[in-house]
Amino acid sequence: MKKGLLAVLCLTAWAAYPQAAPEPVSLAVVGLAHDGAGAFLAALRGRSDAQLAAIVEPDRDLREQYQRRFSLAPDLFYTNFDDMRVRAHPGAVVSFTRTVQHRAVVEACAASGLDVLLEKPLAMNFPEAQALAAAARKAGIQIIVDYETAWYPANQSAYEIVHTQRAIGAVRKLVARAGHRGPKEIGCSPAFLAWLTDPAQSGGGALVDFGCYGADLVTWMMEGRRPVSVVAAAQQIKPEVYPKVEDEATIVLEYPGTQAIIEASWNWPYEVNDLEVFGRQGYVQVPQRNVVRVRKAGSEESEIKLAPSPGGAALDEISYFVSVVRRQTAPAGLASLEMNLTVMEILDAARESVRTGRKVELPAAAAPK
Repeated sequence: MKKGLLAVLCLTAWAAYPQAAPEPVSLAVVGLAHDGAGAFLAALRGRSDAQLAAIVEPDRDLREQYQRRFSLAPDLFYTNFDDMRVRAHPGAVVSFTRTVQHRAVVEACAASGLDVLLEKPLAMNFPEAQALAAAARKAGIQIIVDYETAWYPANQSAYEIVHTQRAIGAVRKLVARAGHRGPKEIGCSPAFLAWLTDPAQSGGGALVDFGCYGADLVTWMMEGRRPVSVVAAAQQIKPEVYPKVEDEATIVLEYPGTQAIIEASWNWPYEVNDLEVFGRQGYVQVPQRNVVRVRKAGSEESEIKLAPSPGGAALDEISYFVSVVRRQTAPAGLASLEMNLTVMEILDAARESVRTGRKVELPAAAAPK
């Protein structure tokens, strides 16, 4: 009896004693060619859950630019992945390389047992996506794909209204839009612009750059289901600015009982990232990251303004990735590998439709990965 009481007292004392916070996850940034690297490094400052361990970038000019911009120590920088891995011992990798390099980054991470966060899209094309997915699965590492829209509270709320509350009935149409004035017009860096507008390095222009947002949101809202067909149209409205790639694209996806429209543009007068979901008994609209509009049968439209989430794994890409690396969260939803394999299949079908001018029927099941 006394022993039992002593054990209870010991456990109570242990529970009351302040527990040490977990060590921050050390992150290696691989590549600085994507302008998203700057926003990521700024967001990483001052965090207690993650810290910068190293940066890999072979381009000297980029290394020096980022060193000056963020007042970084010279010994944080490496010119190759293997040297960085041996010396810095990162806990995970965040990649901001050209899209054409995504497969090589994932294969290097797989060989080292490191989880990796990739800037969207997942890969150059569907076969490349399948190859990097196979490497990750064989090694047991996890891949997260970063989309700005994955962290919008309004998108999460819309999903709950549609699928958890089932407030608008069966989904009949989805419209997802993403775009802005164009990468040159908004002031993307010369290093980023050079490869983003080169289809040999990026996978394409507006169709890929912004079409992936819509394909991701639609696939998620369709609970991972693949469309039965894809038809797309693309234009070069500004060939003098973007001679190698399209700057305007529309993709139509057909599902049994549902249609989805994806609009992607480098020609809009302002930035757009919105979503509309129409059901049999109402609709849900996401015009802004923290705003949801809902209308149900027999009622007027209501608008919900959401406060930023106070915490949790889905707050932002760093919090989510740290939670995944620590095995506290299983990758799912908009950032997951499975969702983004379907995204790449849709984008490949859209490009084929643009090339041939025909509707592309998707096979009943995806090709073996």
